[in-house]
Amino acid sequence: MSDLKIFSSDISVNGKRVIVRSDLNVPINNSKIDDDTRIKVIEPFVNKLIENKAKVILLSHLGRPKGKVVSELSLKPIFNYLEKKLNGKIYFYQEKIDSKAVDASNKLKPGEVLLFENIRFFKEEEGDEETFAKNLSRLGDIYINEAFSCSHRKQASIHKITRFIDSYGGPLLEKEIQSINLIIKNKKKPVTCIIGGSKVSTKINILSSLSKKADNLVIVGAMANNFLKFKGINVGKSLIEEGSENIVKNINTLAAKNKCNIIIPVDWNTSSSVNGDPVYKSLKDMGSEDMILDIGKSTIDLISKTIDNSNTVFWNGPAGYYENKNFSTGTLSIANKIAENTKSKSLISIVGGGDTVAAIKNAGLENVFTHLSTAGGAFLESLEGKELPGIKVLKKN
Repeated sequence: MSDLKIFSSDISVNGKRVIVRSDLNVPINNSKIDDDTRIKVIEPFVNKLIENKAKVILLSHLGRPKGKVVSELSLKPIFNYLEKKLNGKIYFYQEKIDSKAVDASNKLKPGEVLLFENIRFFKEEEGDEETFAKNLSRLGDIYINEAFSCSHRKQASIHKITRFIDSYGGPLLEKEIQSINLIIKNKKKPVTCIIGGSKVSTKINILSSLSKKADNLVIVGAMANNFLKFKGINVGKSLIEEGSENIVKNINTLAAKNKCNIIIPVDWNTSSSVNGDPVYKSLKDMGSEDMILDIGKSTIDLISKTIDNSNTVFWNGPAGYYENKNFSTGTLSIANKIAENTKSKSLISIVGGGDTVAAIKNAGLENVFTHLSTAGGAFLESLEGKELPGIKVLKKN
């Protein structure tokens, strides 16, 4: 961490133009923001800059417009939201990134904010183009990367821009990196990682990597079905990923070699369809028409015990088809158990992934965990030990 240039309060921003690359990529339907988590987390920092008389230039993307102007992916709803939340005047800029844009950034008064339209409306952004990055850098005097979640991408406003301007990581980015280090470097053992979701193939690297670093690897969600099937357990018509046998075999071998205990479900709540009612089944009761949709009570007990015996827990991915309330029990009980131990036993708890964060927010537990990551893919790639391009460029020379 010490080799990264991190922005600190002793850097004077008074009257300076500060570019903040943030991740305001939030779900928007009919111009209404469905989940404002990502905007909320950045507000305190932007307000701090306003208070310190900076001229703030906000850059963000939204969705995947692929270099074209797509009206549904405009940042206008985000501008309307920020107008009510920020402590300074905010303007919205929708033109090209050229000398006129530079003039607009210079005309800001200290404590004012200029939000630029979706940076991905320009194809040069995803192409990581040098000239475009240079033009972006002219909008400011200092650049701060507050979009850890985009830092696994080589894109102009994350990557190449740092060549042309004094660049730092922001407080949110620093917190994401610190929380990754709590799992891989400065860890308090025993470490338990609970990984859910539907596909093993998309999480093969993370499972392999964690089986070398964790003491326990708990596998839940549809992903667990492949591990059950590999053991010869009947999973009925549950979701299975074809051709995953070798992946499962390799992860089991790796875990055994590294003395990492793999824990898979021992009972389930099933149904004949995802919209059905739950039917409890133990290991030996599974029928050919049953579909596993959540973990059962013995599995919940097993996971709770494992959490009780851990000092660090990382959780990514729900335990079942939680979109149907009937099958959200497993996910909610894991959330409650981790929350309870974070409060009472100083458990270090790091939670990531969109679905997991959504489930936690529904349970009203978002303020309990040590760290709630909104970074998704970038967080997992970091855990795999990859150096993210957007982080690499922030290193001290």
